[in-house]
Parts: sequence; C-alpha cells; structure tokens
Amino acid sequence: MANEKVERWVLAGTDYVYPRTTNKILEAYLKAKGVAAEDIMINYTPFGHSDWQTIVSDIKKFGSAGKKTAVVSTINGDANVPFYKELANQGIAAEDIPVVAFSVGEEELAGLDTGPLVGHLAAWNYFQSVDTPENAAFIKTWRAFPKNDKRVTHDPMEAHVIGFNMWVKAVEKAGTTDPDAVIDAIIGVSVPNLSGGFSAMMPNHHITKPVLIGEVQENGQFDIVWSTPGLVVGDEWSDYLPESKDLIADWRAPMSCGNFNVATGKCGGA
Repeated sequence: MANEKVERWVLAGTDYVYPRTTNKILEAYLKAKGVAAEDIMINYTPFGHSDWQTIVSDIKKFGSAGKKTAVVSTINGDANVPFYKELANQGIAAEDIPVVAFSVGEEELAGLDTGPLVGHLAAWNYFQSVDTPENAAFIKTWRAFPKNDKRVTHDPMEAHVIGFNMWVKAVEKAGTTDPDAVIDAIIGVSVPNLSGGFSAMMPNHHITKPVLIGEVQENGQFDIVWSTPGLVVGDEWSDYLPESKDLIADWRAPMSCGNFNVATGKCGGA
C-alpha cells in the first residue's frame, strides 16, 4: 500500500483453514485501512487445482479498473505451478499486478520457468539467499545428504531445524520426553536460526523470527528486498477481528491459557 500505491486487492487461496483464516484477517485489515469492499476480491480453489485460465482472467479484469492492483496468494502446494504459468501465459507481469505469496518458496520455483515471474514477491522468515555463515553451512550439509548440489533450501526446512533443536533443548531442560513436561519446559528456550540470530519460544507458544520479503529472480532464487530490523514476536490473536481482539495467550502457570479474554478476565475453551 505504501510502496506500490496498491488500491485493489485479490486474496487468492487454497480452500482450507490457513488461507481462509489469513484472508479473514487481511480483509479486516484492509477495510480498517480504508479499502472499500468492492476493491477486495477473494477466491478459493481446491488442492491441486490446475485450470487457472478463468481465474487469472478474472484477476486481470479486476486489475483493469484503473486502480493499482496486487494479489496476496495463500495458494498452496503444487497448484502454484499452473497458477504462475498462467500468469505468464496471460502476460501479467509484476509491474502490472504484483503477486506476494505466503506459500511459494524455492522448491516450487525449481519446477518453473521463472523468467516471466521476475519481480513477483514472497513473504517468509527465511530464504536460501540469506547471507550468513550458518546458512552457508546448512546449504552445504543439505546438498551433501542427497548428493545433489542443485537441491534448494526453503523456509519450512529452517522451521524444522529450529523446531527440532528447540525440542532437544526442552527435553534436556525437562529431563524427560514426556510431552506435557516438554511443553512447559520449552517456553524461554532459544536456538540459533539460519538468519544469524536466535529464535526464542515465547509464553504464547509462538517463536521469534525475522520477517523477510523476497523478489523472484531468473535463477529461481529470491533477492531479499525488505526485512524487519530484528526478530518479530508472533501474535497469537489478530487485533483486527472483533472476536479475537481482546484475547491473549500465556501458557505459563498460573494462567496456562491460550485464549484469555482481557475484557472478561476469563479463559475460554476447555
């Protein structure tokens, strides 16, 4: 909105809980910023959807109303390949209607001709192009495992590295692998991430990570064009939805609650 002066928004996602929840928050956020309902188009497709001609035509038509338009994509899995191919087929360049994806990484781009996609964006906590010694060592180790120096890394891989190492430290702290004990012990645990910092488990059961925006390059990698100045604490509830704006999460005793209502002073759920 600030950098590209976008006024119309397409929220395109796969039809399951993550995209629907994300778009519910995004729609409320956009309306709170003064975006009119008619300037928001929301579309869902099933997993593995492959016929994108009509949908991309609709996006193109929506973006031809004289207002700068962008797509926020929560399309997941292999449906991304035909989606991006159809964008290229219909000549939709990043300069015309930029796409910022929450679920497209290096692995998906590895199966595409990325030339026509240069300039489209993705928002992640990690990209293979992160320039740190920790990441360089991880990439080298990973490529040695399948004996393939063309294999790429991506954000979910870093998430697993962080998550497994956190679990190990929590088990050591708890002195047991009992899940309940580990869950209690993991709060406050911090481990190195691949961006050159330490990710910590907060009392709301979300971890701290940097937020990065990458721009697709011809080689299938991302050029990091924006990042938060430091690590961000994950927000467990959205301030933009009326049903969750008064909720917080704190899993430490004595609260031990994932949806504590600060207005009523009560913990919801079982």
